[in-house]
Amino acid sequence: MNELPIISRPSSAFSEEIKKVRTNLKFSSINDDVKVMAITSSLPGEGKSFTTANLAVAFAQYGEKVILLDCDLRKGRQKKNFNIAVKKSEGLSNLLINKEWKTEYKNYIKKTKIENLSLIPSGSYPPNPSELLASERFDKLLEKLRKEYDVILLDCPPANGLNDTLVIASKTDIVVLITKYKSTSIDLLDKSKKALEAIGAKIAGVIINQVDAKETNYYYGTYYKDKEE
Repeated sequence: MNELPIISRPSSAFSEEIKKVRTNLKFSSINDDVKVMAITSSLPGEGKSFTTANLAVAFAQYGEKVILLDCDLRKGRQKKNFNIAVKKSEGLSNLLINKEWKTEYKNYIKKTKIENLSLIPSGSYPPNPSELLASERFDKLLEKLRKEYDVILLDCPPANGLNDTLVIASKTDIVVLITKYKSTSIDLLDKSKKALEAIGAKIAGVIINQVDAKETNYYYGTYYKDKEE
């Protein structure tokens, strides 16, 4: 559970912040039918998969029926986060090429040790991830999951440099951007934001990861000052 401090350290500052994010996402969309949420970042290494896994647990602890789809078909790591032993052939990429997916898709849904939380791991590494994620089959899968789950979290690849996330984001209700404290430049974050907005994605907000609490006020002030300039 090293990757799930919301379970191992439920009273930590990190766990409390993740719960706040859950609450903000839940109640900011109280008048809309928001179920499918894409989580992405500008670059690799910003804590996207780590944050998504803990957010999924937070929703499940709240009593929501949650499913997490590892849509990073190139470097998916959610099965490691939840310590689930599955074959590479038992993931999302394999489901999307299965001609019998309509009757067999539930075989790809893996139960986690957390009540109310299921996972579809990324699966085998395909040569054409963008095409699989852009397929009508993926659209139909999301339609089925909407009827069965309260929250559907999509762990996406970084938004810059790959088309995968833009394809996914166009199919979701909201998108959340993860950025690493004092690492991601304002220009790069703004580039990700504009790319997502260009395809009609609704950005719910930005999560600043790995924040030094002692410098939080300084960082926020600098961020907004730079944006205004």
